[in-house]
Amino acid sequence: MMRPKHLALILPLLALAAPASAEPGLPNEEQVSIALDAYPAVEAARQRVSAARSSARARAASPHDFTVTGSYTRRSIDLEGDFDEFDAELMRGVRLPGKARLDREIGTHLVDAAQNMAEDTRHQAALVLAQHWWDWLSASAVAQVDQRPVANLEAALAAVQRRMDLGDAAALDADQAEAALGAARVRAAQSAGEADLARTRLTTHFPALAVPAEAPEIPVPEMAADELSRLSRLVVMNSHEIAAAEAQARAVEASAARARLDRVADPSLGVRVFSERGGAETGAGLVFSMPFGGSRRGAIADQAIAEADAALAEARMARFAVQETSAADLAQARFRIESWQRAREGLRAQMAVLTRMRRGHELGEIDLADLLLTERMTHDAFTMEVDARAQAQRAVTQLRIDSHDLWLAD
Repeated sequence: MMRPKHLALILPLLALAAPASAEPGLPNEEQVSIALDAYPAVEAARQRVSAARSSARARAASPHDFTVTGSYTRRSIDLEGDFDEFDAELMRGVRLPGKARLDREIGTHLVDAAQNMAEDTRHQAALVLAQHWWDWLSASAVAQVDQRPVANLEAALAAVQRRMDLGDAAALDADQAEAALGAARVRAAQSAGEADLARTRLTTHFPALAVPAEAPEIPVPEMAADELSRLSRLVVMNSHEIAAAEAQARAVEASAARARLDRVADPSLGVRVFSERGGAETGAGLVFSMPFGGSRRGAIADQAIAEADAALAEARMARFAVQETSAADLAQARFRIESWQRAREGLRAQMAVLTRMRRGHELGEIDLADLLLTERMTHDAFTMEVDARAQAQRAVTQLRIDSHDLWLAD
């Protein structure tokens, strides 16, 4: 038997070894991270970051290669004989001052943009996962609600049939109870199918996510108004979409500056060696070439300047879009939570009505048709409450993801 003091020493170690439990109603964060890493769009974005880094190294190196040219001739001269002659040149273009610095800047900004776009892709994948997750939980909760009336109506039909056997109920009551039971079974079958379909979509989109066999219960949405406002502000502060657009704009601005410098073409420098008359005459020297650009280079520079202005406008537009997302997320979370509160209040009132109607039916004061109508209205109230609770949690989850408070800690 383990002694208490030994148990006290072991419990902290078990707590450290145990994996972090998931938040109520949400999948485990470690499992979500694995699922997002395996998402094809996220993998493609990571590869684009690698491509951007390779492109940056290429820009920093030089756009110019070494060029080797040469020739060999066999010359015959009367009365002198035959001679082997050759010449060779080694040349390379040289970037004019400022161009290398701008090439490095362009590469740095493009890597920054690619990294932020990769993070934003992961962000979008998290939103997709949350959407499918709450679709499944919502459909499963509705399926559970739709299953309850089946058992209730089966018991009610059995009670009516017993009363008919005793001559205390009409055949019409049995027909009404059987019709209500049939409709309830149809709804239960449909909602169960919707839940299976939602789970299939979730596991198909995110096969690496460990999805439990049974959907967890949808928790009560509890978040203070101040916390909602704080998360809304973080949506803009932590936006990778804005950061990517601004990095892209900086890269295009640097490209425009590079295009302006490219109005003057890069010269080429090299060395030349030659041998003539079979080696009787040899030499070595420097060679230089300088292309003269025309209107084409000026037009390219003007194009780059216009593209830089467009990129700056797109960066401002990205900020507007994220600000709209921030405000919309906050507004949606607020009204979804309030809608759920009203649905909960309505359900409580409807349950009180149902209790009185059942008691009245037992006393013979309420007809079966009226009771069945109240049962249906109560079922609708349960469905409305579950749907409102799921929509509220869905809105809160979206706000938390957009603010990087959930699953996307940088």
